[in-house]
Amino acid sequence: MTQPAPALRPVVARVAGLNLGFFGIEIAVALAIGSIALIADSLDFLEDAAINLLIFAGIGWSVRNRARLGMVLAGILVIPGLATAYAAWQKFSDLTPPAPLALTLTGLAALAVNLACAAMLTRHRDGGGSLTRAAYLSARNDAYANLAIIAAGLLTALTLSPWPDLVAAAGIAILNADSAGDILRAARAEWRAANAIS
Repeated sequence: MTQPAPALRPVVARVAGLNLGFFGIEIAVALAIGSIALIADSLDFLEDAAINLLIFAGIGWSVRNRARLGMVLAGILVIPGLATAYAAWQKFSDLTPPAPLALTLTGLAALAVNLACAAMLTRHRDGGGSLTRAAYLSARNDAYANLAIIAAGLLTALTLSPWPDLVAAAGIAILNADSAGDILRAARAEWRAANAIS
């Protein structure tokens, strides 16, 4: 298993800063317009900041310790999905659609942030096992989620229905669960490799 390159450290620090900053913006908009999809995506930004800060701390660790951290990161990816499910459950008591323009514009801004993060992480995605895989998958999946949010905003404008927002939120939760599985598999492979060496 390869060691994450030292050059990854400043990259994940910048990515963590971008994610933390946009989390504050997106959660404020989400709560103002009542969008479950934006709540889910804002929690993804917070989760991405945490993941990248953990990766920043874990660079230089042994393969076994990186595998342990990878397993923790897989667990972290599940948390936004659970929080989204709770927010969606609460939404059923008030099926008012979110403001479509604010939803679409926030999705576009979030997409720009995530594409910038994914571009920074692309060259590191295959090096260093589960840690770098976690960072890259988080940024990539959030870009897909933002496309779903933009589509939900446009559909909400056409239909004045709350369902496009709820469907986008469900898709974001599924993406997170899939990424958690990918990271857990990479972490287990690192763990097996560490045991084979020792």
